[in-house]
Amino acid sequence: MSQTEAKIMEFIAAELKIPLRQVIETIKLLDDGNTVPFIARYRKEVTGGLDEEQIFALQQQVAYQRNLHQRKEEVVRSISEQGKLTPELEKQIRECTKLQQVEDIYRPYKPKRNTRGSKARDAGLEPLAEILLTSEADPVLEAEKYINEKVPAVEAALQGAMDIIAEDFADAAENRIISRRRTWDKAILVVTARDPKAQSVYEMYYDYREPVAKLPPHRVLAINRGEKEEFLKVSLDFDPQYLLQELWRRNFKPRTPAAEEYVRKAMADGYQRLLAPAVERDIRRELTDMAHQSAYKLFTANLSSLLLQPPTRGKTVLGIDPAYRTGCKLAVVDPTGKLLKIDVIYPTPPHNQVEKSKQRLRELIEQYKVDVIAIGNGTASRETTELVAELTAAIKGVAYTVVDESGASVYSADPLAKEEFPDLDVSQRSAVSIARRLQDPLSELVKIPPQAIGVGQYQHDVDQKELARLLGEVVETSVNRVGADLNTASAPLLSYIAGIKPAVAKSIVQWRQEKGAFTQRQQLLQVPRLGEATFQQCAGFLRVRDGGNPLDNTTVHPESYPAAEKLLGLCGYTPEDLASRGGIPELSSKLPEPVKVLAQKLGIGEPTLRDIIKALEKPALDPRDELPPPLFREGILTLDDLNEGMILRGTVRNVTDFGAFVDIGLKEAGLVHVSELADKYVKHPLDVVKVGETISVRVIGVDKRRQRIALSCKSVN
Repeated sequence: MSQTEAKIMEFIAAELKIPLRQVIETIKLLDDGNTVPFIARYRKEVTGGLDEEQIFALQQQVAYQRNLHQRKEEVVRSISEQGKLTPELEKQIRECTKLQQVEDIYRPYKPKRNTRGSKARDAGLEPLAEILLTSEADPVLEAEKYINEKVPAVEAALQGAMDIIAEDFADAAENRIISRRRTWDKAILVVTARDPKAQSVYEMYYDYREPVAKLPPHRVLAINRGEKEEFLKVSLDFDPQYLLQELWRRNFKPRTPAAEEYVRKAMADGYQRLLAPAVERDIRRELTDMAHQSAYKLFTANLSSLLLQPPTRGKTVLGIDPAYRTGCKLAVVDPTGKLLKIDVIYPTPPHNQVEKSKQRLRELIEQYKVDVIAIGNGTASRETTELVAELTAAIKGVAYTVVDESGASVYSADPLAKEEFPDLDVSQRSAVSIARRLQDPLSELVKIPPQAIGVGQYQHDVDQKELARLLGEVVETSVNRVGADLNTASAPLLSYIAGIKPAVAKSIVQWRQEKGAFTQRQQLLQVPRLGEATFQQCAGFLRVRDGGNPLDNTTVHPESYPAAEKLLGLCGYTPEDLASRGGIPELSSKLPEPVKVLAQKLGIGEPTLRDIIKALEKPALDPRDELPPPLFREGILTLDDLNEGMILRGTVRNVTDFGAFVDIGLKEAGLVHVSELADKYVKHPLDVVKVGETISVRVIGVDKRRQRIALSCKSVN
């Protein structure tokens, strides 16, 4: 390992508070091409038990630090080629820990074109600027010496010298750092309307002021959007008086009053014309970056909770994609997700065929033994939900629930959906997606770009590339945490399994279509383009039910099969016992020796042995089963039914910086403001609620005109 790499590892270890050895070994695994899920689950002895989130953070940090090192080298080389590199300057650059610090230092040395300062330098006025700063000579007399064809008069010479001083002052790294810090602490963000008479969703910001240091992330994003859409004007209100005094003391010590007058003018010009606008841009950028980071945190937390919602197993589901003019599309799917029936009803305006629609729904329920009706929460959802609520109240054993249909239309128009259902139109495919989304959220949602799922806030205002990367990590982690059935998983689901690319995922599906069901994991090596390296990464996350080897239906990795079989033998069992009994729950109590001793005897690490024991005790364990099931409803609920003080059960649909939106059985989700989430102070909604969670709420306000419902969790048992 080079000295540079060693320093990078040491810095990352300190930054992430992870022991250096774990950092070095984990990064080596990443550099060797191992995937994060594989490392997290099957290399715990090497990583010291780091989880996926920590390993992804390591991956990002090492990429950033290596890029930072490369940029340092470029900057050092550039300054050296100019003949201006000193040992002190090089040391300062190499000690930087952030890219912004490097760029601040490099700024005075960046080649400049057509600035007032660069033109003055080209005119030979740099010595005059130095005289103003350090000499006791008379500025005017000295300026006369620089008059030439490029500098026609004394005033032009002095102005050129001041331009150089102003530019150097504004470019100095320390001045920028101090100015940013002081401005951040004291500045007020001022927002006004471009047209005060214009109606928009940004009217609350038409005359708005708030300290920069106290701006919440969601407000920053709202203001940015209003500015981008040209409804708002944004600026910083900051009195630089004390800052300029501090900067003067730090930078200048002119020898004469006459020289001081010119230097003060130069500094004031440098601040107003160059430094202040740059600082304002930096602060706006920093505010935006912080808001983006907060938004990313929301997206990732919400998406993880959404993907890991419990599946609704063993239920025949009738999915409804509500609409007005074109009617509500219906799709009945069996417990495996197989499409049984497509239909349409017209209960909503302009058709209003309410009774006929009820009758058709009743017929489908009876014919296909429907257990649950899943209603999309889009257009016409409220009227459709009221209809279904009335119907299910009269039919025993049939419930309904409202399903967040975000992204369903994206999937429906995707080539994948067209390939699966070539004879269905977009809205019919959407109804199938809504039904399946209730049955197995993870399997259905992986077919949709994560950005289109609609959890979080201001998803279109953040860096789309970074958002896609982060959400991709969440989907990858969630899919591998659950695993996949090798014989039923779709290509989109398989493409998120560790090591499997989309083309290989399609090859797996094609192989089983041509050859029949997989009977063992080892057959994966027969799939085109799936070699030993990919097999090592993916095998442990793919299960083969009722295959030739019972271990293929567990999370035990094939590389650990010998150890698992030997463990079973030492405890008096065989792999066949594992299959016939569906697991050996008492295995821990049958261990002949302590885990530490047994691990050494089996030639594996303790973490791996503990994972093997857990896998053999509960082979079919799904982490989603430990969460509460979806909330099904049977009663009628409309906006007219709501009264203040009413206690309801609801499902959290989205979490934002300012509160949580809760589905209480209507199209309109109610808002629990962060101040109403608990009897105690809540810093952020994610601290107390998450997407998919079922909570009790009290109605504290109903605005029928605006279709808004205010809810509270305070003092609700």
